[in-house]
Amino acid sequence: MLEKSKIDGQSSLFFSLESTLNHKHPLFILAHKVDWDMFEKAFSPLYCPDNGRPAKPLRLMVGLLILKHVRNLSDESVVEQWSENIYYQYFCGAQEFLPSEPCAASELVHFRHRIGEEGIELILKESIRINGKDGEDKDVYFDTTVQEKNITFPTDDKLAKKIIKRCLKIAEENDLTLRQTYTRTLKKLSYDQRFRNHPKNKGKAKKADKKVKTIAGRLVRDVERKLDDKALDYREILELFKRVLAQKRNDKNKIYSLHEPEVCCISKGKEHKPYEFGNKASFGWTASGVIVGALGFRNEYDGHTLDKSIEQVERLRESPPENGIGDRGFRGRNKVGETIIHIPKPFSKKLSAYMQRKQKKYFRKRAGIEPVIGHLKADHRLSRNFYKGIFGDNINIMLAAAGFNFKRMINKWKVSFLSYLEQVFRTITMMPNLIAIDNKIKNNSKWAF
Repeated sequence: MLEKSKIDGQSSLFFSLESTLNHKHPLFILAHKVDWDMFEKAFSPLYCPDNGRPAKPLRLMVGLLILKHVRNLSDESVVEQWSENIYYQYFCGAQEFLPSEPCAASELVHFRHRIGEEGIELILKESIRINGKDGEDKDVYFDTTVQEKNITFPTDDKLAKKIIKRCLKIAEENDLTLRQTYTRTLKKLSYDQRFRNHPKNKGKAKKADKKVKTIAGRLVRDVERKLDDKALDYREILELFKRVLAQKRNDKNKIYSLHEPEVCCISKGKEHKPYEFGNKASFGWTASGVIVGALGFRNEYDGHTLDKSIEQVERLRESPPENGIGDRGFRGRNKVGETIIHIPKPFSKKLSAYMQRKQKKYFRKRAGIEPVIGHLKADHRLSRNFYKGIFGDNINIMLAAAGFNFKRMINKWKVSFLSYLEQVFRTITMMPNLIAIDNKIKNNSKWAF
């Protein structure tokens, strides 16, 4: 049910947060720049107006999502820090200090699922609007990167051992008596798998790996037989186990994780990291420094991502870019809709010197998107995605981009805020000298009273 009373509607008889905070603090300024009414109108229809438990204020939930990706925090951390940080509370609509946590961390999960990808895209759209004319450049630079999922490096042995644990757990939950649990056998096999890189142990380790995989297949079949009527409840998970055990080295669409089966193995040609496990993320960036497009893909060729990426840029800015600039990974596309695609290639003899200079300028600026992607990964939670499923992949990309755009404006306001603090500090340090001079003038003046 939609909340009956909002946090920003509460006020104190004695003082309010607004009167105690510094009005030049970046979060204070951002709180007044964001169009909170737009989120109220967009998300209110998602709640029942007169039935169910009252929900948390929409400004609170949207504010927590923004703060999470601006400050690179987990759900648990942002909720905990909200109860300690007076500026966080004002940004989320509180009018007086509340020492308790605003909600459970799990409520952020439910809120993300409630508003969906369209709601997250609305937050990204607002972050572009906050940046003003910088987000309206006619030229947009596109690039892709890999968003890694929160999984371990996959090996056949790891997956087989996880299948064995899950089968034993299913048997325990349903009181099944298996033919054999293989506990002692697996312990002996783990000894054989140690030091596999030593020439004398390679053969022994390979045999142990094969034996572990065989045991996993036996347990899956044994559990499936003894579940009988309950097998339908576990049909999907058992089919997943069978696919993992049946897949071979050169198969396509392999499964690399049991809890995240949609994960792709992506090779980007990095020497220090040949393979990354996650999904592809595409970003559109203006030369002024604003991310105007952020979309998730599985493992498509870069050129095939342009159609949806340009469509999203047009949807967020309400106007398509005139020029789209990419690297050689986007080759094969010259025009998408009304947008002309520029890709570095040897200049033809027919191309004028002016156009050659213009093209070179484009490609020099295009390199500026690389450090932007670095900041997204290091500062805005793009390096490792903890959200579940394909939905989690897509919303994490857009929230990271929105966090980057909000942080960009915060950094601009921070410069003016620091200069203000410096001026205040100078005034305070000069006060004793000014008082001493004033007293000296009074003591030496014959007109002193």
